[in-house]
Amino acid sequence: MATEPARTPARRRRPLSKDTVLRTALALADEAGTAALTMRKIADRLGVEAMSLYHHVRNKEAILDGMVDILFGEIELPPMDLPWRPAIRRRAVSTRDALMRHPWAIGLMDSRSNPGPATLRHHDAVIGCLRAGGFTIAGAAHAFSVLDSYIYGFTLQELSLPFESSTGIDDLADSILQQMPGDEFPHLTEMITHHAMKPGYTYAAEFDIGLDLVLDGLQQRREAWS
Repeated sequence: MATEPARTPARRRRPLSKDTVLRTALALADEAGTAALTMRKIADRLGVEAMSLYHHVRNKEAILDGMVDILFGEIELPPMDLPWRPAIRRRAVSTRDALMRHPWAIGLMDSRSNPGPATLRHHDAVIGCLRAGGFTIAGAAHAFSVLDSYIYGFTLQELSLPFESSTGIDDLADSILQQMPGDEFPHLTEMITHHAMKPGYTYAAEFDIGLDLVLDGLQQRREAWS
């Protein structure tokens, strides 16, 4: 008597949850930006109907709120066992790293009117680090604003550059020099040939130099702010 072939068990779908929806949305945004993010595309990636997402998130704005909160959760909090300057430096480097992983987030980081717990924890920790370092509450506000303006601005510029490596810099520099009359733009020519094209130069190193300048200024002004 012939027996029926054993059926291959159907693959069990991962249970749907708010965290699953948000992390799927974050991955889609990493691939194509938030403009391409729709409830239907999130549902398709999860293998569910779009309407089922509304049991976990209200709308796209709630998804963006959650995505930003996940990103803030990836940023290292300033260690409280360090002096304010190295602690804030570590937080700044971690913030830039997170933004490089999620370039869609720069314009959204401080735009949300419903910040999540990771966002609130992050902001409270940064303010607490600055206050413990001798900043007044007004000084902490000034420092926080200056630091994030520098981090976000530098990262946005870095992401927009038309090269990704030192080889790319050399190729771009060669192309510019070939098209540009050096005697007409001597200072730019000097910077390209004697700085940007030096062996081992990377644009990313400018971040640390600029961050030191910002921290130097904050340290100098710290006691002047009331």
